[in-house]
Amino acid sequence: MPESKPINVALFVTCVVDLFRPSVGFAALQLLEDAGCTVFVPEAQTCCGQPAYNSGAREKTMVIAKQVIESFDDYDYVVAPSGSCTGMIKVHYPQLFLKDEVWGPKARALSGKTFELISFLTDRLGVEAVEAAYAGKVTYHDACSGLRELGIRDQPRKLLNSVEGLELEEAPDRDVCCGFGGTFSAKYGEISGAIVTTKTKALGSTEAATVLGGDLGCLLNIAGRLQREGSPISVRHIAEVLAGMTETPPIGAENTGDGK
Repeated sequence: MPESKPINVALFVTCVVDLFRPSVGFAALQLLEDAGCTVFVPEAQTCCGQPAYNSGAREKTMVIAKQVIESFDDYDYVVAPSGSCTGMIKVHYPQLFLKDEVWGPKARALSGKTFELISFLTDRLGVEAVEAAYAGKVTYHDACSGLRELGIRDQPRKLLNSVEGLELEEAPDRDVCCGFGGTFSAKYGEISGAIVTTKTKALGSTEAATVLGGDLGCLLNIAGRLQREGSPISVRHIAEVLAGMTETPPIGAENTGDGK
């Protein structure tokens, strides 16, 4: 039988992963390689432009977007361990260049081959299960961009159910915003704080030991609030658990010495 063509995937690491949680990038890399992909990490990649876009700086966002489009032009697929960054590229890039005869087609081409990590594994590659173990009860937070822009809801739960020893407990209002919203949390701190407090209360009601999610910005926000509340609940990106890479301390615990 002829050999199947290798699946060339470019990993869009994301700024937040690169700066705050590189282990998520390594976990994404492992998951993609385990699924049979040849993975590349283009060195020329930059921010997707989401902060500028959310702040209304459309022209600056377009400059950033052009850099991203060019950096990922040569790959079959682009995969990111983030629903919000994926949504920016997949949904908003085509809108940015809607009337541009040169960059419009390029933006749409990139949009068509860009996927969020868990969605790519399940929807595109047909991954049904992973070989990983994680003892204890967890709950999953549905981030807004992944859920509402990309339709990611059942995919992470499907793979989590295959993790040995893991018990998934759904939280009340699991699809309600955590209050992060990128620049929203910086501009409207009091509102953001009230929203995340409601979120941590809902997550805590599950009596889960760990909160998982697919968007690091949301997880940083939730982890910060849980720590300020003195909660023992730990927070991790789903990729770390699915890849079996949980030796790194939970999010936020790196600087406290708390490796629970």
